[in-house]
Amino acid sequence: MSESEYDVVIVGGGVAGLTAGLTSARAGRKTQVMTGPALGGQLISIERIDGYPGFPDGVPGYDLCPIIQEQAVAAGAAFSATEATGLHADGERWRVTTAEGDLRARAVVIATGTTSKTLGIPGEERLHGKGVSHCASCDAPLLRNRIVGVVGGGDSALQEALTLAQHAARVIIMHRGTAFSAQAAYVEGVLENPKIEVRFGTIVEEAVGNGGLSSVRTRNVSDGKTGDVEVAGLFVYVGLAPATSWLNGVLTLDAAGRIAVDNDLRTPQRGLFAAGTVRAGSAGRAASAAGDGAAAALNVDRYLRGL
Repeated sequence: MSESEYDVVIVGGGVAGLTAGLTSARAGRKTQVMTGPALGGQLISIERIDGYPGFPDGVPGYDLCPIIQEQAVAAGAAFSATEATGLHADGERWRVTTAEGDLRARAVVIATGTTSKTLGIPGEERLHGKGVSHCASCDAPLLRNRIVGVVGGGDSALQEALTLAQHAARVIIMHRGTAFSAQAAYVEGVLENPKIEVRFGTIVEEAVGNGGLSSVRTRNVSDGKTGDVEVAGLFVYVGLAPATSWLNGVLTLDAAGRIAVDNDLRTPQRGLFAAGTVRAGSAGRAASAAGDGAAAALNVDRYLRGL
């Protein structure tokens, strides 16, 4: 087997991909994990992951992911920060294309996770990194004693609002719905925090500012009234999109853009497996992603033994 040929290539550096790499290497398979430029994926920006076994007080994503990577390396997995750009059938194998060259594998685990959705409003792209952000733990210290806004009503929005409240003078959550969809513990924390203000039925329509963000233009859902809210930062958490555009149509995706798998995490294509939030039916939790990664790697090992 050449240096660019593997038993298993795992595409994705989040909890699912890292755990798959650990499990595959422990099974004795020549394993390559392609993490992309950011080890940990979405979790690397999460200040505290709750509900992950072994961490009763929660664990930062930027701590958890390197811990799993260290275990995987110790087990014999190879790692690369390379990003996959395509996936193609190559005889009895699969070929993963990258800007640095191709990798061939007998099986591939797709664990590319998700990317943050944007609002798609005027000023958002222009002011990204200049007040508009998707990472509270990265940018909150820069906004100490300022007023900041959070858009969204799910787990990520409320988690990051709580993180921001540790630094900002005031946090304004703007949510188009009439109730949060987040876990009860986060909802309770937000409603009890005196530094957090909640504005339901509010749509953010524009990010305003010249050199940096100065305010956002909003519209009230019920009466249609518009107004400006002065904020120094806007943190957008309006959902996640599965990272599947690189697959070049190799797999048929569901209506949400996720990969359909069976109970063994196998896709309809022989030798292709999917794990974590990129697959249909994912629970969307770090703990379940770890379980997915382990299960996918064990099923890959079983598949390879059957060849």
